Amino acid sequence: KGQYDEAVKRIVEKFQDRREKLERGDELPPGVLKMVKVFVAVKRKLQPGDKMAGRHGNKGVISRILPAEDMPFLADGTPVDLVLNPLGVPSRMNVGQIFETHLGWAARQLGQQIGVALEDWRHANPDAKGGDMPEAVKSRLKEVYGDHYAAEIEARSSDQIIELAKNLTPGVPMATPVFDGAREADVSDMLSLAGLDTSGQSDLFDGRTGDQFDRKVTVGIIYMLKLHHLVDDKIHARSIGPYSLVTQQPLGGKAQFGGQRFGEMEVWALQAYGAAYTLQEMLTVKSDDVVGRTKVYEAIVKGDDTFEAGIPESFNVLVKEMRSLGLNVELKTDEPGFDTDGIQIAAE
Repeated sequence: KGQYDEAVKRIVEKFQDRREKLERGDELPPGVLKMVKVFVAVKRKLQPGDKMAGRHGNKGVISRILPAEDMPFLADGTPVDLVLNPLGVPSRMNVGQIFETHLGWAARQLGQQIGVALEDWRHANPDAKGGDMPEAVKSRLKEVYGDHYAAEIEARSSDQIIELAKNLTPGVPMATPVFDGAREADVSDMLSLAGLDTSGQSDLFDGRTGDQFDRKVTVGIIYMLKLHHLVDDKIHARSIGPYSLVTQQPLGGKAQFGGQRFGEMEVWALQAYGAAYTLQEMLTVKSDDVVGRTKVYEAIVKGDDTFEAGIPESFNVLVKEMRSLGLNVELKTDEPGFDTDGIQIAAE
C-alpha cells in the first residue's frame, strides 16, 4: 500500500509540474502577444564543401563529387563510394579508422561467403523440408565464429541456422571492446579466412583511364556520417556592414553579417611576404580606423588610388582603459590624427 501511494504521489506531482509549465507559457519579448515557430524538414543532397566524419575524429569536407563511372574500381568492377586522403592518418594518429576499414572489409566478405553457401544449399535442396540441416552453411558459420561458439551453433535448429545465415549475408557484426579487442593477428586471421590479402589492400583501377594504380590501396567498409555543417548554411560575404560600438571593428559571424577575422597567423603571412600596404589596410581602414574609412571612400569616388591611414579606434580604447587604471596617456602629434611622434605617459 505504501509503495502504491508513493507511486501515485510521484505521478500526480509530475502531472502538476507539466501542467504548470503549459499554463505558465513562454517568456515573450515586450510588445509581442504571440510567437509562431515553424520547423520545415528538408532533404539536402551532399555537395562539395559539406562536412562528413567517421567515428574516430576523422572529419573533413567533400572536395569533389564524381560520377560512379569515374570513381576508382576494384578488379571485379565494383566502384568505391568514398576516397579519403591518407595524409589525415599519420599526424592525428587515429588509426582506429584503418582498423575499422580492415575489419569491415573482412566482415562483408565473410557475410557474402555465408550468403553464397546458403544460396548453394537452397539450389541443391529445392524441396528441403523445415527439418533439413544445411551442413555446409553450419560448418561455414563455425569457421567464422571460431571454437568459442561452435557448441552454440551446433545446438541451433535448421531454421535458426538459415535465419542466422540470412541475417549475416550483408556482413558479419564485429565488436572490439577497448581493453579486450581484436589484435593485429586477429585481423589478419579474419582477412585470410575471408580469402583476402592479409595486408588489407586491394588492386584498384582508375575509373577515368582504366589503368591500374601503381600500388595497392587500402579498401574497406566504414561508417561515415553527414554532419550538420553544410556549405549552403555557411557561405557568407560582406562588403560593408555593422561595426562594434566600442572598438569600431566589424562584427563577427554570418548571423551578424560580420567580417572575416584577420588573425595573428594571417598577419605573419603578410609580414613574411613584405606586403606592408596590404597589412596596413587590413589593420586600419578595413578594420577600426573611422576617419580612414571615410577618406578611402572619398578617394574611391574621386577615382584616386591613394589613401592615408589614421589611428585605429582600438588604440583609443586602450588609452581609455589605461586612464581607468589611473594612467593618463596622451598622444603628442604635430599633425593631429596621423603622425605619432611621441607618447607621453603621466600617472595622475
